[in-house]
Amino acid sequence: MIQTFARALPNGTTLSCRAAGEPGRPLMVFLHGFPEAAFIWDDLLEHFSRPEHGGFRCVAPNLRGFEKSSSPSEVSAYRAHLLIQDIEQLARSERPDGRIEVLVAHDWGGAFGWGYGNQHPDTLGRLVILNSPHPGTFIRELRDNPAQQAASMYMNFLARPDAETLLAADDYKRLWLSFTQMKAGPEGYGWLTEEVKNKYREVWDHGLTGACNLYRVTPMKPGLPGKPAPEFPELPRERLVVEVPTFVLWALDDAALLPGLLDGLGEYVPKLELKKVPNATHWIVHEQPQYVASEIESFIARTQ
Repeated sequence: MIQTFARALPNGTTLSCRAAGEPGRPLMVFLHGFPEAAFIWDDLLEHFSRPEHGGFRCVAPNLRGFEKSSSPSEVSAYRAHLLIQDIEQLARSERPDGRIEVLVAHDWGGAFGWGYGNQHPDTLGRLVILNSPHPGTFIRELRDNPAQQAASMYMNFLARPDAETLLAADDYKRLWLSFTQMKAGPEGYGWLTEEVKNKYREVWDHGLTGACNLYRVTPMKPGLPGKPAPEFPELPRERLVVEVPTFVLWALDDAALLPGLLDGLGEYVPKLELKKVPNATHWIVHEQPQYVASEIESFIARTQ
């Protein structure tokens, strides 16, 4: 049974959340990306809340800027450290010690998951990343790899001042294309049913400015044709290393995030387990939820 609630945090942010399992149980948190929302994790929330699969307290917040969570209009309100703070305060609202046993994150959620793993290793048991680049390898690939530069060019579109207007036009035509333009997995696009589309419409109808602000605020975007090369931040190694046990599950048919992002990942993540998944796209959570759940469950068992 999925529970829904709004959680007001000490920093003034309110996060709308979906959850399963009893409060007080070991905490498992799920972070979504763009253009998604917390509902994508419902199958996994129910799975991992069951006693035979760990009996976790499973919580999936809608990130600030998404669904009914706080959506400040200022671009600066979407800097990574503020979204990481949201997750830290959410965890402390669930448990006095703020401990997250397992943090599962995809896409933009993964960006904040990597940051959380770096900043809060003492209160994080394990990190699971689904198709979300580590900032160290992402900066390298955006700087040096023309293929990744081309694959990431969409980020500049989403950072345009009129991006949310263009995305909402014609019943969110461009957003549906973000799902169906990628190579279909073995099951095609069968997961994108009208019921699922209506869940997305309900989320997007709350507005898209917060979601687009994630692209406006980040300096990690490829340069535009004819413009000077972007200056990427020089991040010290201590801000990039993640010491907690980490499982990266990477769908290889992701058209936006290429496999080169995995090269050298172990330099930043010493306790890394990596599994590459053929015939799956960026939307693997939708395409193969049972497989994703089984792989995460096996990782948890291996790192008990």
